[in-house]
Amino acid sequence: MIIEKILIVDPIDGEYCGDVEIEEGIIVNVRKKENFPRYVLMPGFVDPHTHGRAGIDCMSASSVEFEIWAEHVRKEGVSFLFPTTISSSKKLLEKVIYNFSKAYHPILSFLHFEGPFISKEKAGAQNKQYIMGFSKNKLPHLKNNVKIITAAPEVKGFEKLVKFAKDNNIIISLGHSNGTFKDFKSAFEQGIDRITHFPNALRTFYHREIGPIGAAFLYKFYVELIIDNVHLSPYFVKLMYKILGPERIILITDSISATGLKDGIYELGGLLVKVENGIAKTEEGILAGSTLRYIDAVKNFKKATNCSLKELSMVTSYNALKNLGMRGGRIKEGYPAKLVLLDENLNVVSTII
Repeated sequence: MIIEKILIVDPIDGEYCGDVEIEEGIIVNVRKKENFPRYVLMPGFVDPHTHGRAGIDCMSASSVEFEIWAEHVRKEGVSFLFPTTISSSKKLLEKVIYNFSKAYHPILSFLHFEGPFISKEKAGAQNKQYIMGFSKNKLPHLKNNVKIITAAPEVKGFEKLVKFAKDNNIIISLGHSNGTFKDFKSAFEQGIDRITHFPNALRTFYHREIGPIGAAFLYKFYVELIIDNVHLSPYFVKLMYKILGPERIILITDSISATGLKDGIYELGGLLVKVENGIAKTEEGILAGSTLRYIDAVKNFKKATNCSLKELSMVTSYNALKNLGMRGGRIKEGYPAKLVLLDENLNVVSTII
């Protein structure tokens, strides 16, 4: 397969015209050519934090529903998908792992466990009755299906969780935390450099206790951002782009089952969520994920920052995979052919897997 006369966008090599040749799912040749490109070719998007789509919720999804979910987002350019749980019982988490392990779709990657080892004070739309400190016997057998665990650095047993994660090739992402600057500094020194849906569900910034936000700025954490113009203002997004740079930003949707559907009442892991004007909130008025499509996050980030296409490929693909130690996010010989073809207005023409 050869994709011809395109503007190739690579996060390292930059932007140039040419052709890309693919054999058996691998990029085998990238040729620079002087031509007038019809479309833009970028590495396929990565969504490492998403709870649902089109009526499907991660906590109750069957193996077939995981596959349907993946197909929905594949059509919008996503080529690596990480369905995300919320704090729940060990028994239910075991069921999620079982159903996910039986699903097959080329973009289904791993699960992301958001909780239950988080702060009750910063629970957000998480069910507080399941929030707890870490001990190994409180987790189900992960069966190599879980790649990310969101946890608060101040919870009891956090250092044991860090060791457990390293032993099992799992990345810890700090989040839903009332922790101090000292807590985040300590976590960073233990090798943890990622923060979940920054700065939502974190202790706020104060000039005498700069907290997680100050730690992110000082130590250049990777930060997940929900670019839906609800969780973050466009000006905050631009500020993150200026302070942290495109090398440390990871776009996510944090989408729930209502995404792609009309306003109404939905569930998020057993909690009732009301969606009005596309904004999802719990009965207490707390933001409960989003109804954001990934391609809209891409366009919103571009509009807020006026970033280059090279930088856009960093925040939508390369950074996430680099942080997780996974191969991909490049348009280069030897890399997986997981690509998205876009028009000049960043509309998806096709997703190539």
